[in-house]
Amino acid sequence: MSVAEDKKSIKGGEFIVRETEANEVFIPEEFSEEQKMMAQACQDFIDTEITPKVEEIDSMKDPELVPSIFKKAGDLGLLGISVPENYNGMGMSFNTGMLIADIIGAAGSFSTTYGAHTGIGTLPILYYGNEEQKQKYLPKLAIGEWAACYCLTEPDAGSDANSGKTKAVLSEDGSHYKITGQKMWISNAGFADIFIVFAKIEDDKNLTAFIVEKGFGGITMNDEEKKLGIKGSSTRQVFFNDCEVPAENMLSERGNGFKIAVNILNIGRVKLGAGVLGGCRTTISHATNYANERKQFGVSISSFGAIKGKLAEMAAKTYVAESLCYRAGQNIEDKINDLVADGMDDAKAKLKGVEQFAIECAIAKIHGSEALDYVVDQGVQIYGGMGYSADAPMERAYRDARIARIYEGTNEINRMLMVGMLLKRAMKGEIDIYGPAMDVSKELTSVPTFSTIDKSVLFAGEKEVIKNLKKVFLMVGGKAAMALQDKIEDEQEVMMNLADILIEVYACESAMLRTEKLVSQKGEEACADHIAMTHIYMAGAIDKIIAAAKEAIGSFTKGDEQKVMLMGLKRFTKMDLVNVKELRRQVADTMIAKGKYPYFFG
Repeated sequence: MSVAEDKKSIKGGEFIVRETEANEVFIPEEFSEEQKMMAQACQDFIDTEITPKVEEIDSMKDPELVPSIFKKAGDLGLLGISVPENYNGMGMSFNTGMLIADIIGAAGSFSTTYGAHTGIGTLPILYYGNEEQKQKYLPKLAIGEWAACYCLTEPDAGSDANSGKTKAVLSEDGSHYKITGQKMWISNAGFADIFIVFAKIEDDKNLTAFIVEKGFGGITMNDEEKKLGIKGSSTRQVFFNDCEVPAENMLSERGNGFKIAVNILNIGRVKLGAGVLGGCRTTISHATNYANERKQFGVSISSFGAIKGKLAEMAAKTYVAESLCYRAGQNIEDKINDLVADGMDDAKAKLKGVEQFAIECAIAKIHGSEALDYVVDQGVQIYGGMGYSADAPMERAYRDARIARIYEGTNEINRMLMVGMLLKRAMKGEIDIYGPAMDVSKELTSVPTFSTIDKSVLFAGEKEVIKNLKKVFLMVGGKAAMALQDKIEDEQEVMMNLADILIEVYACESAMLRTEKLVSQKGEEACADHIAMTHIYMAGAIDKIIAAAKEAIGSFTKGDEQKVMLMGLKRFTKMDLVNVKELRRQVADTMIAKGKYPYFFG
């Protein structure tokens, strides 16, 4: 593995076969003052417009409440962060869009409303629309004059989106299409003005996308869905009954709809990875304050070791999720800038940039959504009986979090997609996976060499551990590819095992690189908690990697080959034992003293 000299050489998924230096990654502490001011403006909006009205929003008794809040977000420019200035937007960078999605994640139901409009509702037009379509629709979408939704999912076409039955029939004079079909789980449908609709023309293999205005007619809806969580977001079934759409409202070209759907969902995934972070931090802060206030046996429960352990684990998972999301976001932004500098159109460059890092987008979505689930679950536990009461904030947070593992593609689908993408890139020669995998295979039967590690250098040992954890993926993935060959994608359990290893490697490396970079800027003493959280997370991640690897190895090997691989697994997962108890107490004590999660921007 070699270190590239500049960011231009970084490819999506390549982290598994190359070493990355701390100076190559972006960390959230590096956001500019302007970006931090935007984040603060977004937080002020939540504090003023969302938090005091959260009960009203979730009740949905006033159908005008959410649309009115939505329009206020538009007035502040929050809906146009990623839209160029010439279309009434803010024209800000990809990672700034990630940051705003992060902060808005604390807005509960409204975060879904926001994400559906600014992401899957607006971006198809921004990235695939012709100039006339952009001029007509983007200025109104950017300021909230019009709201958008995205109509892809059908009753019999969930994960298999391209099998949708909605039809678009061209009129005899070629002036318009008549769209007929049913869509479900459509966020924002209840007050949307613009519908991005996917339909099949004749017997086309792939979908075609259309921009449909509510005013075109032929659109009816069921009542609002009764949901487990995000109750304040509009979610309805939408029926198109010979809805007449002008031919010029076809988005991109015929048969390109599935490609649009896939690429827009890649953006949605990485934005969702960031979009859970505000919820994580808010939940941690609530739990910390409650633990300080709640007395048992004459003392605050925050003084109990079991509570400290929970708070520290919640913080560590959030810290790691932040680290990997903004690392991926900046890699995407750098790729976009490189492509634009090489002469590519801006919209096409953004799509290509995100597509290049589709594996990291899936990792961000999975890791973030599962970190949020952990955080809210432990939040309920810290609150105890009150956590189960609708009068306390944890009940809503717990319900609202659950959807994150489902939308933008379930976590199971994303796990299989990321491994499948990596294997395909390897087969095409885009990333050299097989060469390093063969090297690891040879290493398994060679006499182990013992390298001398200078333990006085921060993370010297951990870097060696991460290098070896990458070998675990190469060992298991390489053997699986050889043993299962073209049937590997049918072995979904193995694919998910490999994905779990891939996720944990990226997570560990991202946290370590962030912390290393922070230490270089502030010194070890100022970053003691960051170092502790990195160690806490890595200790648990190695156990997950061992479990996933063992399960995979047991499913396609036996005999001597299996014994050799298990010995290799033991060799590659060695790490010095750390006192996780003391590290957790250290991190928890800081949060208890400050009454919040204090590590973002800090």
